[in-house]
Amino acid sequence: MTQTAHPLTPAPSAAHRPSLLRRVLRVLAVVACLPYISLKVVWVAGGEIGIPAGSELLEHRTLLAVANSVSVLADAAVIVLALLLTQAWGLRVRAWLLAFPMWAATGLLAPIMAGYPAQLAIALLTGDERAAAPSEPFLDDWVFAVVYGGFILQGLSLGTLFALYARDRWGHVWRGRLGELSARTSGPGVRAAALAGAVAALVPAAVELLWLSGSATGLSAQRAAERDTDFYVLTAIQLAFLVTAVVFTLFLVLRRPARLGVRPVLAVAWVSTGAVGCWGAYMSLVSLQPQADVLKQVTALARLSYAGEMITGFLLAACVAFFLRRRSAEV
Repeated sequence: MTQTAHPLTPAPSAAHRPSLLRRVLRVLAVVACLPYISLKVVWVAGGEIGIPAGSELLEHRTLLAVANSVSVLADAAVIVLALLLTQAWGLRVRAWLLAFPMWAATGLLAPIMAGYPAQLAIALLTGDERAAAPSEPFLDDWVFAVVYGGFILQGLSLGTLFALYARDRWGHVWRGRLGELSARTSGPGVRAAALAGAVAALVPAAVELLWLSGSATGLSAQRAAERDTDFYVLTAIQLAFLVTAVVFTLFLVLRRPARLGVRPVLAVAWVSTGAVGCWGAYMSLVSLQPQADVLKQVTALARLSYAGEMITGFLLAACVAFFLRRRSAEV
């Protein structure tokens, strides 16, 4: 095996001082985190900036403090990743220690990057000033613009940095077309896991199709009453990620269609499995929070749908991880 083919060997062009582009992207990623982290620190300290009177957030102060503390740590991890992706020592980090947090960050940011601009576009076209914000007083409107705007910048800058890093360190892994891949990149166990993920996706897909058709089945009474264009846009986006995750992971595992390039298939599978698995896990956690108001209680069907997304995403991501490990050992 040659030195340049080893998955842990730094490429000469990336082993020294980062380029101007990488330095600019690093600064952008860090700066994009600051508004979100600052707001969360204020809320943990007991401040109420951006939280209107009557918000349900003020009803659970202990839970608010705990959740915001976790959020601060999660966004601080983005800063660590931005540094890791632009420093020579980052090329020596074990692959899985970088891959998992980057996959999770991609999965959490991608639905926001797709959903929030779509909401704003609809608000612009329809003149709905309440689009992209809940109907009840939850947070001031400017908070959504600042936080989601920051998330989009984080996704663009961190995603570009990771693409550049991955090209330097693992570019050999995604060369060629699917039909040229060795059978060792996807054994019977991987194909079984991909099939299991596809089966698990049937439940959330069916539930989301029900919601898109106008049915209130599985929605809380309040959520059903508050459905608007934003609800349907976000549901459609999540369903699109779910279908894409299944289809492109199967492409990778079955090595078909043979003429498709490995790189685009792997990139789409990476993003979509993260969006499905991580948002399914997040929504599952949110749905477990105690809710005294019967009208707001999450239904068992909704919880089953969120769990199905989480299971689907993680099963399919395991298939992608297996492919990457086998592929890096081959080339």
